[in-house]
Amino acid sequence: MKLKNILITFTIVLICFNCKKKEQVRGLVANKAMVVSARTEASNIGKQILEQGGNAFDAMMATDLALAVAYPYAGNLGGGGFMVYRLNDGSIGALDYREKAPLAATKDMYLDSLGNVIPNLSTRGAMAVGVPGTVAGVFEAHRKFGTLPIATIIQPVIDLANKGFIVTKKQEARLTEKRKDFLKTNKDTILFAKHWKENDKIIQENIAKTLVSIMVNGRDEFYKGETAKILAQFIQDNGGVITKEDLSNYKVKWRTPITFNYGDLRIISMSPPSSGGIAIAQILKSVEEYDLDEFGHNSIKTIQVLTEAERRAYADRSYYLGDPDFVNVPQDKLISDAYLEDRMSDFSFEKATPSTEITHGTIDIIESDETTHYSIIDQFGNAISVTTTLNSGFGSKLYCEELGFFLNNEMDDFSSKPGVPNVYGLIGAKANAILPEKRMLSSMTPTIVEKDGKLLMSLGTPGGSTIITSVLQTILNVHEFDMTMKEAVEAPRFHHQWLPDEIRMEPNRFDKETISILKKKGYTINEERSPVIGIVDGILVLADGKLEGGADSRGDDAASGF
Repeated sequence: MKLKNILITFTIVLICFNCKKKEQVRGLVANKAMVVSARTEASNIGKQILEQGGNAFDAMMATDLALAVAYPYAGNLGGGGFMVYRLNDGSIGALDYREKAPLAATKDMYLDSLGNVIPNLSTRGAMAVGVPGTVAGVFEAHRKFGTLPIATIIQPVIDLANKGFIVTKKQEARLTEKRKDFLKTNKDTILFAKHWKENDKIIQENIAKTLVSIMVNGRDEFYKGETAKILAQFIQDNGGVITKEDLSNYKVKWRTPITFNYGDLRIISMSPPSSGGIAIAQILKSVEEYDLDEFGHNSIKTIQVLTEAERRAYADRSYYLGDPDFVNVPQDKLISDAYLEDRMSDFSFEKATPSTEITHGTIDIIESDETTHYSIIDQFGNAISVTTTLNSGFGSKLYCEELGFFLNNEMDDFSSKPGVPNVYGLIGAKANAILPEKRMLSSMTPTIVEKDGKLLMSLGTPGGSTIITSVLQTILNVHEFDMTMKEAVEAPRFHHQWLPDEIRMEPNRFDKETISILKKKGYTINEERSPVIGIVDGILVLADGKLEGGADSRGDDAASGF
């Protein structure tokens, strides 16, 4: 009898042991504050500013400018971005410092005399450049919310530029890949066109001097001062149309974020001219009635329902969305329950809905993947989520040697000609046509999440058209599938954007049987197009109030906190 009891007890213990959940993996955990960005140097500088008593907006300026130095692939002085914030009192807002079309821009500026799109004109060189917004953006955020002196914030970035940063293996690959474009685009050999190798140190004295001028003279140095004069002349000398007047006229815009509920979460995301907030709202609200947690992570049913919601949201994206200062965006209708219920009414788990049966034009969205994101939560409980970009990797490839930075090629995010795809395959509608001083449509989706009225997450990612799906899958990974932030950002991702009618999957990361069943249901699976989908950086507020940083290992990303 005694032996029998021992065996029963042992069996119960064994069953309980096997039923135990796999031990969770967490990213860096900090007690008070956290910065997660694309580079260790930028995250550390942001953290240093917080340690000196600065807040998230002080750290924003430092982190953003440090990325311009250490991550010129997407970090920038010559680009733009979006910021979403949530203050410790629960108030929220969004800052639009997206680039603008110059005053001389016209809707036909990239067409030849026969009305055909001129190859490369909107993607490479001076004609591709939109009026930059980054410097104005970080100064405006600091003006409204910052606390530390500008010199305290910018000096560490200047020191980084003068001391140099170490080239990583991934940076070596990117510099090597773009070297021919650098040589083709620039009249003279530029710093970044050298044969840089892993562990080399790149010192940038010119951008350091530009940052000193900006530190001493403020925002207007870039838009009205000597820097503006040099920049405008450089662009014109290279065949572009941006003038000092364009720079002088540039203004950022405070926006009202897109907000919506998903279960007991409240999502706060970027409003137009970003398509991110509306699209993520459409997708998450469309799938809310389904039991994703019971379906399971990356199960057949979860992939199906998300794919079908994504298909419908992306079909709406370019048809309706553009700069709200120029076009009427029906955002309330697009995220209304009645509209979304109707959109999903023909969905069936039995088979795929062909994209040819989903209305709204032929908008093949394949946008540039080369953006960067950072998230910050400070010791005071303020949170920001920022996505910034040059558009393509190293932007237009045009590098102003005297000032030490690359210029964007954001003009390609406009519709060069309705019905004709840009270099990334994006076919735009009239809502995103080129007009002077108009901001181009974007997929950047900086996002903040609350749970039961309290701050839960700050997150975002690069990835062009895959940004939206990467952000929403990361939110679902935490909320529906009980992952840590580190597990959530590392999990395999998939993507559907209406056209082309395919589910992109990260290669060799999905169950072969799952793929086989999806194919039988009529889905096309593409594991070649996107070896990497998103590089998510996020921060999760834990139950005990500590902060977990999720820095995606798909990049050189790093979390830093205290």
